[in-house]
Amino acid sequence: MRSASNRLSLTHVVICGVFMSLTGCNVGPKYTPPAMTAPPAFKELAPQTGPDGTLWKAAQPQDAASRGKWWEMYGEPELNGLEERLNSSNQTIAQSYENFMAARALVRQARSNYFPTVTGGPSYTRARSSGSMGGPSGGPAQNLNSNDFNLSFDVSWEPDVWGRVRSTVRQYANQAQVSAADLANTRLSEQASLAQYYFELRGQDSLIALYERTVEAYKKSLELTTLLDKTGIDTAQSVAQANLNLQAAKSSLINLRIARAQFEHAIALLIGEPASTFSLPVHELTTAAPIIPAGVPSELLQRRPDIAAAERTMAAANALIDVEVAAFYPSFSISGQGGLQSSTIGSWFTWPSRFFSIGPSATETFFDAGARRSTLANYKAEYEADAASYRQTVLTAFQQTEDALASQRYLAEQLPQQQAAIDAAQRYLDLANTRFRTGLDPYLDVYTAEASLLTQQQTFVSLRVSQMTSNVQLIEAIGGGWDRAQLPPEKELAKK
Repeated sequence: MRSASNRLSLTHVVICGVFMSLTGCNVGPKYTPPAMTAPPAFKELAPQTGPDGTLWKAAQPQDAASRGKWWEMYGEPELNGLEERLNSSNQTIAQSYENFMAARALVRQARSNYFPTVTGGPSYTRARSSGSMGGPSGGPAQNLNSNDFNLSFDVSWEPDVWGRVRSTVRQYANQAQVSAADLANTRLSEQASLAQYYFELRGQDSLIALYERTVEAYKKSLELTTLLDKTGIDTAQSVAQANLNLQAAKSSLINLRIARAQFEHAIALLIGEPASTFSLPVHELTTAAPIIPAGVPSELLQRRPDIAAAERTMAAANALIDVEVAAFYPSFSISGQGGLQSSTIGSWFTWPSRFFSIGPSATETFFDAGARRSTLANYKAEYEADAASYRQTVLTAFQQTEDALASQRYLAEQLPQQQAAIDAAQRYLDLANTRFRTGLDPYLDVYTAEASLLTQQQTFVSLRVSQMTSNVQLIEAIGGGWDRAQLPPEKELAKK
């Protein structure tokens, strides 16, 4: 008996070994990401000329500063503190993080299919049945009692012969990497939004300060025209014009405070704090825009998390094709059952109480009315759609970077010109005031000069805000220091 049992066990080992040797086949298409030809350089980078007149590129030590906590390069302690609070309390980032954790759990779930499933079920049954109505001697009926103690274990395992499980694991791992890239992209987007709102708010502070100075100047103009009107040098019309200037400036000042409050509330939302309990002290915009090293276009493919997410989405779609291709091949499984069974608890664990059964099986679909082919065609079309989305994401990255570079380049040229316009407007106002006080010209000339100076000053502040926000947009466009190497590999994703 033992010899027969050994031969049977050996047969089972051989069968299992054959199935395990078959695992490793991969019947799906090999994944190759689509090639994207990147231009050799950004068109909108401002060319720099060396002493000999040749083009050259100066060393840019800010390259290290633009990675990691890139906002620290602005030298704004308040902004640094807000960014730290955003990283720990922003609810959009928290939601994206939990989505990533859920995707990791799906990877571990898929990996569990590599291993057998074992279930156990102890049971106890007591039965009572009636005996015969009487024996040959006509004796009384006998009641029969029986016990059944059972401890059974069921084992089932489907060898990954055609790589279906392996492709499923790869699909979920790729999707988890997409989620990780989405998390990085969400974090970068929220950080950039906070920096832009911060500079917008500081721009409002500068405009409010400008209008407060303007209101004081207009008050003095109104006092002067009123005095000149009483002395007969000027007219009531000049007084009305001066008062109009003053009231319009006061109205604009109120509107600026509304905009500042709204930017402050937006910052509160980003750092996860109620707008009712959050406030920032007034501080005019004085930050200088740092030089941001853009690198070369090909680096965007490695530094932009949205590009990484689009590429990993393609990889997941390709793995799903592999899963469906495996459905065209037969599936194999090995199942077994074993345990202990006895009519008495005392003999439950004895050798004769054991029982077992084991055997392989195979399943093949012969007819499904084209269901598998249709599903495969669907997955292939989805892959091509993901490939188009990837190319579009790359092209969008090039566009956004060029847009930000163009803004930085032309704003750097425009700001000195705007300052020259302010100086000219101030000179015009000084002359108009002099001629007005000496009675040579009416107040209308002063009114025009004051309005012109205010417009030029307001434009300068708006340009400074645009320079700072486009500076942040450039950092966001080149990835904010993120790198594709930060994507977690499959083994790390499978960890708890």
